[in-house]
Amino acid sequence: MIRINRPLLSAELDVRTKQLNGEIGAAADRVRHARGLWRRAQPRQSLRDLLLDAAPGISRCMYCGDNQGTDIDHHEPLSRNPLRTFDWLNHLLACSFCNSHGKGDQFPVDGRGQSLLIDPTVDDPADHLALALSVGEYRPRTDKGHHTIAVLRLNRAVLVEGRQQARRVIELALPGWHDAMRLGDPRRMNECLLTIRMQPFAEVITAMLLAAVQPGAEVVFRHDPRLLRILLEPRLRASLLN
Repeated sequence: MIRINRPLLSAELDVRTKQLNGEIGAAADRVRHARGLWRRAQPRQSLRDLLLDAAPGISRCMYCGDNQGTDIDHHEPLSRNPLRTFDWLNHLLACSFCNSHGKGDQFPVDGRGQSLLIDPTVDDPADHLALALSVGEYRPRTDKGHHTIAVLRLNRAVLVEGRQQARRVIELALPGWHDAMRLGDPRRMNECLLTIRMQPFAEVITAMLLAAVQPGAEVVFRHDPRLLRILLEPRLRASLLN
């Protein structure tokens, strides 16, 4: 999971979604009315298109980073707060597993009623989750990280194996980028960057770039010290962290 920049709604779409939420607020059975409106409302595809553009890689799920994002997830579930059904700040792109089989209607909160699930458009996941690069598993830094791992099942085997494979791909692409930089070959540099950006599990390269500037980086990359030198290259960091 990585930080996501949420785009702004157009003025027209903003007005329409607020109108729809107003209709829900006026209904006797808000949850039932919200479900019906959500199934048939015109703005749904426009909202999904915006989420697709903001998603990491090739329209990846904003939670697991692996599967294609096919669904619009209500971060705070519709069943809990129907008045947020068309709230743009409550929408995330999710795969069917994370949306239906993982998260579903789960929404743990703390004693003050604040969410204990990471919203990557609001929170920086790195503040709550530490990715152990050697094994491809998440470790919680906070209670929010703990609940997010549990609810979304972020350490299920297919994701752990996928992160390990993503690291192998990145470790093959980075030397190619560095060699192309030394040879002044921008086309080849861009190809290597695209290989890294477009694959699943965008959190792996983010974690590698963060680990490179942390104490103990030499230990993390002791299997290939050249990788650490490449990860510290300003041009690479500017390309992949922005």
